[in-house]
Amino acid sequence: MTEQPPAQSADLAFALALADLADGISLPRFRSADLRVDTKPDRTFVTDADTAVERAIRTLIESERPNDGFLGEESGRADRGERRWIVDPIDGTSNFLRGVPNWGTLIALEEDGEVSVGVVSAPALGARWWAETGTGAWGLQDGADPRRLRVSGVERLEDASLSFQSIEQWDQAGYLDPLIALSRAVWRDRAYGDMWAYMALAEGLVDIVAEFDVKPYDLAALAPIVREAGGTFTDICGSSSVWGGSSLATNGLLHDATVRVVEAARQD
Repeated sequence: MTEQPPAQSADLAFALALADLADGISLPRFRSADLRVDTKPDRTFVTDADTAVERAIRTLIESERPNDGFLGEESGRADRGERRWIVDPIDGTSNFLRGVPNWGTLIALEEDGEVSVGVVSAPALGARWWAETGTGAWGLQDGADPRRLRVSGVERLEDASLSFQSIEQWDQAGYLDPLIALSRAVWRDRAYGDMWAYMALAEGLVDIVAEFDVKPYDLAALAPIVREAGGTFTDICGSSSVWGGSSLATNGLLHDATVRVVEAARQD
């Protein structure tokens, strides 16, 4: 018998409604001939879809959850109270503007400094993933019934699949040698990129994901999904916060071994 997701809390239901709202804005703009693309001061791209999605999400949050705070990639921070919604309107903007379907909206709820709800919606892939602390991680593809997500049971680095995301990130962070050491320690290394690598980890398809130069809105929605699927999600130094500027997500069984390889290579 297929396992069914538990009844949704009001917060999770609201997060999923926000994802529906985002999909209805972003998907029609994907591969559109008149997509407007600008360059931000940090030299990253932003499209009219990014700003429209974030504006719509923020407006609905302010209307339906007026006592909650908000942190969005495009509009910044507006803190109120002990609860805060953290949103990346389009994670994978470079993919979006090039017509690559690996992009999605990331929606998270942080309560008292801990992320409790995460939703990742990737409409161009026909996929969505979500989790709330204590209720498991779930996903669906092309409208099929939700299925519970579980990380892999791989126990040895030499059998593991690693997504390192970007050589440039590791190099600029001063971690190029650890990346090379990890690539030699694992069975397979690829750069799947952006949110999809973490969702592949939660589905048991990848065993280790790590990257640098990431902000809370890049990671907040991902962390509860990985953790509720049975994995471990920290920064590269082992802190469970999503505010450390780096990430290391594993199936849990490989976390300590991965950290040891990274630390040993840093010391050489």
